[in-house]
Amino acid sequence: MLWFYQLFFPAVWVAFLVYWRIKAIGTKTAQRSEPSASAIVRALVFVIVIVMLLTTRIPLPWLYRQLWPSGLWSFWIGAAVTVGGLLFAVWARRHLASNWSSEVTIKQGHELITTGPYALVRHPIYTGMLTGFLGSAIALAQVRGVIGFVLIFVVLWAKLRLEEEWMRSQFGETYATYAHQTSALVPYVF
Repeated sequence: MLWFYQLFFPAVWVAFLVYWRIKAIGTKTAQRSEPSASAIVRALVFVIVIVMLLTTRIPLPWLYRQLWPSGLWSFWIGAAVTVGGLLFAVWARRHLASNWSSEVTIKQGHELITTGPYALVRHPIYTGMLTGFLGSAIALAQVRGVIGFVLIFVVLWAKLRLEEEWMRSQFGETYATYAHQTSALVPYVF
């Protein structure tokens, strides 16, 4: 049974990433894209966080300090939060359809999507991914999980800010109204 606990989170995240790559096929052509440097920095942070979460060989013992008791409860709560978050991101990704891009872009024929998960929050993919990383941190119960969550939050927040700016310039008052009525990441809160 130990193998299940060791492989669960890597398997869930790999399945999520494989799905993500497959669904990237057939999206609309970008009319405007963010600079490559910001996308590269974001990808680098994701790789650093994934390595930090998957290995116990980083020579910084404080990364492995327990923050709360680890065990079945933290594992299963973390697993439920992770799976729920990633499924929310998948729902948002499917709802966004061909308007989706891994980088900040304005697509040819770009549409403002405000239904489905986008009626709850303006950036449901980020909400789902952050929830997934939060669940992984809960299950890990170590400093490195919290640091990973914070790093992912920072890079997604920077991406969110740029997207907000571009959506406002693309959709004007329509986006401003939508932004006023809908929270960015947490429904009715934030």
